[in-house]
Amino acid sequence: MRLKKANSLLITLLLCAGAIVSFFPIYMAVINSFKTQGEMFASFTALPTKLHFENYSQAFIQTHLLNSALNSTIISFVGIGGIVICSALAGYKLSRTRGKMSSAIFFLFVASMLVPFHSIMIPLTRMAKDLSVQGSTYGLALIYIGLGVNMAIFLYHGFVKSIPRELEESAQMDGCNEFQTFFRIIFPLLLPITVTIAILDFLWIWNDFLLPLLMLTDVNHYTLILSTNMLFGEYNKDWSLILAALVLTSIPVILIYAFFQKFIMEGIAEGAVKG
Repeated sequence: MRLKKANSLLITLLLCAGAIVSFFPIYMAVINSFKTQGEMFASFTALPTKLHFENYSQAFIQTHLLNSALNSTIISFVGIGGIVICSALAGYKLSRTRGKMSSAIFFLFVASMLVPFHSIMIPLTRMAKDLSVQGSTYGLALIYIGLGVNMAIFLYHGFVKSIPRELEESAQMDGCNEFQTFFRIIFPLLLPITVTIAILDFLWIWNDFLLPLLMLTDVNHYTLILSTNMLFGEYNKDWSLILAALVLTSIPVILIYAFFQKFIMEGIAEGAVKG
């Protein structure tokens, strides 16, 4: 009994230490975003003597926050919508279709998850230019759909197996075709894994830097991350302003993850185990 309590206490202490280590960079970013440049260089760890909210107002103006946030929102929602619809249909069909061809296609999707992005970014950029989608927010969203369907199909494929086939047979007896059966019967039952996929892809797309940097050529189409990157000058960097911009950029991600983290963990566990 004592050994069990000691193990529990040790695990608790390790988790607390991990939480502190994870939270510390966020804490440092927030407190330094309220300092002047001189205060920050004088002592990076000290609390600000005065809260300089002008850092946030300047970050809001210089990053064109509203326009950049709108671009990030459009790319995120179009990309997530395409990933969810395409992956749900593909995952359902591959799960319900038995045969070597279905298994081979599913294996190809899973195997593509192992391909690092850096190995395909040059041909991907050339292909986007040839197809005239480079520089477009909707073109970037289309590329995110292509890059994001593999993991989503893997999760949907496993989750669909938990749904009884009798539901589909009953719907077909009532006169529903395959698409009606999917959208009226199956898709609503996929809500837990759909929420998980949507949140994970939102975190990925919202925070991504490299792909938008490669694809977006017009400053007016920049995402929040790219607009924040413009604050890094070649010879001068206002770190207080940069940290304020990063805090503003991270607020939507933190709020969404805080409210929906339960769905993320449950959806991944169910989709992976049932797969």
